[in-house]
Amino acid sequence: MKLRNVYLLLAIAGALVPYLFFIGYFEANGFAVTEFVAALLVTAPAAGFTADLLISSLVFWIAMFARRHRENGPNPLLFIVLNVTIGLSCALPAYLYEIERQK
Repeated sequence: MKLRNVYLLLAIAGALVPYLFFIGYFEANGFAVTEFVAALLVTAPAAGFTADLLISSLVFWIAMFARRHRENGPNPLLFIVLNVTIGLSCALPAYLYEIERQK
């Protein structure tokens, strides 16, 4: 299997798996963003995972813009939207897929 196909499958999985959890949460608690954010920080381990994800996302954004400036890489905006609306588990493999596809 080509590496770009692996990235594509991981991007799809990275979109579906988090949403299974998000949909269950929103069905049980409604769509209140402030309560959702509070739930992300409710325990020390949850806050640690949240902080890790936020820092990793920031690094990903910086790397995308640097690559775009240096090598004319893919436009970061789509991947930032994926990162913010779905998550890094979708955005990062989707970005890597696009890099492989452009080769």
